[in-house]
Amino acid sequence: MKPLNLNFDPFPELTTERLRLRHLTRDDTADYFKIRSNETIMKHIGRPLAKTYDDVHLVIDRTIDTMKKQEGICWAICLKEDPRVIGTIGFYRSQMEHYRTEVGYELHPDFWKKGIMSEAMRAVLDYAFNVMNFHSVMANIDPKNTNSSNVLVRNNFIKEAHFVESHFQNGRFTDTGIYSLLKSRHLAMTGQL
Repeated sequence: MKPLNLNFDPFPELTTERLRLRHLTRDDTADYFKIRSNETIMKHIGRPLAKTYDDVHLVIDRTIDTMKKQEGICWAICLKEDPRVIGTIGFYRSQMEHYRTEVGYELHPDFWKKGIMSEAMRAVLDYAFNVMNFHSVMANIDPKNTNSSNVLVRNNFIKEAHFVESHFQNGRFTDTGIYSLLKSRHLAMTGQL
């Protein structure tokens, strides 16, 4: 098995037909605040709503620190013709010894139902499997978030589990859906084998 490649210097900017996936920085605070303070987005993410720019700075600083420690990566999602951040996608809680990582993502509702997150997902999955050398990618989602589960299914993830009231967030217990994608399945389904 090839060793994992989690060196993000220089930052691996990715492009797709419509998107530019780039480094998220403090310069993106105002745009990212619109995402992290949006109740519609955050109700399924299980993190507190951002109330101030300082709240957003903490999230951005944590993602930068995670990359410096080579434990994960986060991309800002932008349209090619517009540098504003409309979402993020990245890998977190990597289990290096198992060659497994977790994907997380968020997108402003103005851009839902346009295939943007699926397009970003394909690009980062290619990067996870072909460059970072992960064997599998998992996603941990709120099962009520059908937009999220649709993105995963469109990208060939398989639902592996449904845990009832397994998380306590925002004052209530919520269910968790676990999805997973193996490298071999991704490569086969995308014609890379």
